[in-house]
Amino acid sequence: MSEEEALAAVESAMVAIRRRQTRRALARGGGLPDGVDLAVFDVVDAVEAAEASGGRATVTDIAAALDVAQPRASKLVAATVDAGLIRREADQSDGRRAFLVRSVAGRELSDRVHAARRSRFADATAGWTATERATFALLLTRFVDGLTETVPDQH
Repeated sequence: MSEEEALAAVESAMVAIRRRQTRRALARGGGLPDGVDLAVFDVVDAVEAAEASGGRATVTDIAAALDVAQPRASKLVAATVDAGLIRREADQSDGRRAFLVRSVAGRELSDRVHAARRSRFADATAGWTATERATFALLLTRFVDGLTETVPDQH
């Protein structure tokens, strides 16, 4: 396979992934319980990512993570708080700012979604060897990191 053919194959695969990962498909097979909006879970997911990196999320961070305007992020955060999936904690050094933290229900939802996603990935790679899975994980991570580093800011 030539380099051009390889890049075309990657592009084709990425388009197929995007088409299969519609919001409806993710909600249907992604481990979200009935009644939990995918946009609300996106907030939980962004808060979890901040926690995983050792940080604490604010509404501004959520807006950036979800690539939405501040007013939209505020509404999504309010809906996520109302759903009991996150809570606001006052910043002890700046009373005007609040950090967002997953509640017990939010952590349980994250765990449920992770399990559902991993189950789908396990099914997709069922015929693969452990070495093939490890190689794919390494290469996919490098690929995504490369996309993150090379995609220009469009704002």
